[in-house]
Formats: sequence, structure tokens, C-alpha cells
Amino acid sequence: MNLLEHLQQVPDPRIERRRRHDLIDLLAIALCATIGGADNWVEVVQFGQAHHDWFKRFLRLPSGIASHDTFARVFRRLDEQALEAACMQWMRSVAGQVQGVIAIDGKTVRGATPAGSARHALHMVSAWAADMGLLLGQRKVDGKSNEITAIPQLLRLLDVQGCIVTIDAMGCQKTIAGQIVQQRADYVLALKGNHRHMHAVCKKHFASTAPTAGEHLWSEESSSHSRKEQRHYWVSAIPQALQRGAKEWAGLQCLVRVQRLRQCAGKEASESTSYYISSLPAHTPAQVLAHCIRAHWQVENALHWSLDVSFGEDACRVRKDNAAHNLALLRRLALGQLKAEPTLKVGIQSKRRRAGWDLAYLGKVMGWGI
Repeated sequence: MNLLEHLQQVPDPRIERRRRHDLIDLLAIALCATIGGADNWVEVVQFGQAHHDWFKRFLRLPSGIASHDTFARVFRRLDEQALEAACMQWMRSVAGQVQGVIAIDGKTVRGATPAGSARHALHMVSAWAADMGLLLGQRKVDGKSNEITAIPQLLRLLDVQGCIVTIDAMGCQKTIAGQIVQQRADYVLALKGNHRHMHAVCKKHFASTAPTAGEHLWSEESSSHSRKEQRHYWVSAIPQALQRGAKEWAGLQCLVRVQRLRQCAGKEASESTSYYISSLPAHTPAQVLAHCIRAHWQVENALHWSLDVSFGEDACRVRKDNAAHNLALLRRLALGQLKAEPTLKVGIQSKRRRAGWDLAYLGKVMGWGI
């Protein structure tokens, strides 16, 4: 199935006799316009009108290009779960067999909530295949809950077998660790004060002992934009003081300490220490754990940063009913299509501009071969 065939599975919320525009036409134009630089419904319509003849080659357009009010009204009523499911099915088909690190993290769409409003901000949890640079799926966090309930729902929709799942401290939960192991994957979870006793014992263990035979060390250094950072990794087996508690964590086999020393030009050096728990064997080389921990931040740099900087997500003021969630899904789908297109070796913003004025390139991004 191609992308349009996946989107055709989304049910139309409108009364049939009052439909002047096909739903698939609205979805295809909105997605193409988002890829090509449009950030609101007025710009989507302008994009559609400017390229009407091109769209007519593969869409029916029985009544031409819809108005911005029609786009806004349809996306407000569109079943967000159905659109989410269609997007995830397409993403999984593009990704194929996923390997390596899967980073799971959440992002708040700040512009989707008016200032001073009591309404919960739209929050999305995403799964990012770090080694492949692909978005695997996302899940909206219910306004009355948090990421702890959304992460298991997202995991159930993914095939993570053989992968290493990384999650920040919010997702460091026994039930989530158990689900990852049950789905035949490994985990690397950030450990912070939300597990006070475990964190304190882990901190004391690394502070009071020296590395022994069988424990692994790794150090690396990076520099960019007048900033240098040294990172020192230490992988340890579960200490005696945690043996009893560790049994409550499915598959838990090792602890990791990361010490970071940052030096920025003109500023004093700063040092920080963080801890992680993992189901990977204690004899796993520290370099492997280091890669997993670094790869987790790709979901911030390659996904969240791109959505904010290249798509202006936090500045978007679409917020009524289901529109904010559906437009967020469209942006993620657009980002995934742009990242998957390999011929143009430039940034996402440049790719969007190219797609806006080069319809042949837009056809490549959409996979239409036009």
C-alpha cells in the first residue's frame, strides 16, 4: 500500500450528501502543502491553488481546492485515533525491520493551548529509530494522565524485538521495563529521584567502589560551537545492596554511571553525573551503553528540534477540538517523508523550500514518482 491508500482508511466525519470535497483530496493537499512550507490553513489553500493543475493529475478535485474554513472544520472533526493509526501503519511499512536503538520521549505542543487556559496542553509521545533516523509512531498523552500511561500504549503498537529501548526518567517504571522485556527487547532507562532509594544506593555504590575485573569503562570527548564535553562511562553489575530490589525489575542486569564535564568558552567548567539501569548483560562493553545513551538524545535533536525550528510547531495556534492533534500528526508525517527522501543532502528547512517550488521533488518526497 502507498501513502494515499493508508490515508484512505481514515473515515470521513461529514454527512455524505454535504461533501463537496473528497477527504483524501483534503488530506493529500494538506500533507503536500505542509511538506512544501505551509504552516496554517490559509497557506495550505494558497499552496493548493498555486498547484491546482499538478494536484489534478492524481486527485479528483470535484469542486476544486477547498477553502481554509473547510480544511479547518474537517480537521477539527477528523477521528484523531484513526489518522494516528493510518500514520503509524505507513511509518512501520517504511521502516521495515527496525534495528538498534528506539528512543521514546515526549513533547508538548505549546502553541495549541491559549495562555492562561485551564485546558491541558497537547503532549505527544514519540518513538524514534535513532540508528535509522525514522519516526516509528506517536501517541497522544491524555490530558488527565501522563507519559507513564501513554508509553505502554505506544510500545504495544511497535515491533521492538531485538532492539534497545531508551526512555528518560519519567518512563523508568517497573511495568514499562517488564513490557519491554516481554516484547523481547532490552532497555536503558534514566534513573533519577523518582526512585529515591534505588538512586541513592546506585550513587553510593559508584562513589564507594572502584572498577573491578569484568566491569567496563569508556571515555569520549566531543566539541562544537565553542563547547567541549568529556564523558566517562562506567558499567557495573548489580551490587549486593540492590540484589533484592532488582528482582522487581524484569531483566535488570547492570547499572551505568555517566560523568560529564562541560567547558564553554568564557565560562567556568561544569560537571554533572547521571545514572541508568539496563537489561543488557553486565559484560556489555561500555561503548555500547554509551551509544545507547547518546542515541536517545537524537529524538530531541532530530525530531523535536526539527518540529520546532523547521515546522514552527510551538508557534502554531491551531487548537480547536481535534485539529491540534491532527495537524501535529501531519507535521510528523511530513518530517518523516522529508527525512526518508535521500537524494537531496540538505537540512529539513531547505528540503521544505525545495518541495514548495519544485513539484518533481515534492513527488519524490511523496513517493509518487511524478
